[in-house]
Amino acid sequence: MKKIIFIITALFLLNSNLYATGNDRSLLEKLLNRDLPGGAKSKNSQKNNSPREELKKISKKSYNECDHVDDKSLLEKIIRKDLPGGSGKKQKCIKSNRKAKLEKEKPTQTNFASNEISIYTGTFDVIDKEGDDQTSLLGIEHKNPDLFRDTPLGKISPISGAFMTGDSSIYLYTGIEGQYGIGPLKISPSFAPGYYEKGDGKDLGSVLEFKSEIKVGIDVLENSKIGYSYSHISNNDWGNKNPGTDNQQITFSKNF
Repeated sequence: MKKIIFIITALFLLNSNLYATGNDRSLLEKLLNRDLPGGAKSKNSQKNNSPREELKKISKKSYNECDHVDDKSLLEKIIRKDLPGGSGKKQKCIKSNRKAKLEKEKPTQTNFASNEISIYTGTFDVIDKEGDDQTSLLGIEHKNPDLFRDTPLGKISPISGAFMTGDSSIYLYTGIEGQYGIGPLKISPSFAPGYYEKGDGKDLGSVLEFKSEIKVGIDVLENSKIGYSYSHISNNDWGNKNPGTDNQQITFSKNF
């Protein structure tokens, strides 16, 4: 009788434990009456994770994916640490890569701000040895600052322009210009061969003339500067005569 009571009690306790822990246990867990690693209890705990914990896992996964992007500087790679002003938080690299891709897919646009246009006016043949050739002049010049090249002589850029005098003389030229800075001052020497048509003005002895000029300018507004220039034009004795001419101008330049 005692054996029968003991067996019934044991079966009752076993049955109660099985229902208390849930019906999703494996057969081995039910027989052993204990939770095993990777069993029902661990599965239930995963199901019961809060949305915040799931978000943390997703964020961590994204961080790890982003961390594989090799955008660190050489110094950061050596010391294995992000530096202030360096690659920054790796979370940003996904957005940065996406932005860079979109920028790359945008159609190429012309950078009109690279064009510097100068308008100048002044006096043609300021010395005027003959006494009848001095007159006014008005001109325009174009330069692209993006075409500056570093040379042993400094920064050099191509220029082109034209001017007309009050006596209908015309000079069309193209050449090179250097750029040097002394504090706020910009000093720009240039050399430009060109075509000269005397019109009703001074005969310079040849249609091929060479203009040597030096400009001094200072910034006055955003992307604008005003300056003074002095130039000499002559044909290097390649014409039937070479009287030459010296000119001075006031120049206003602006980047567009």
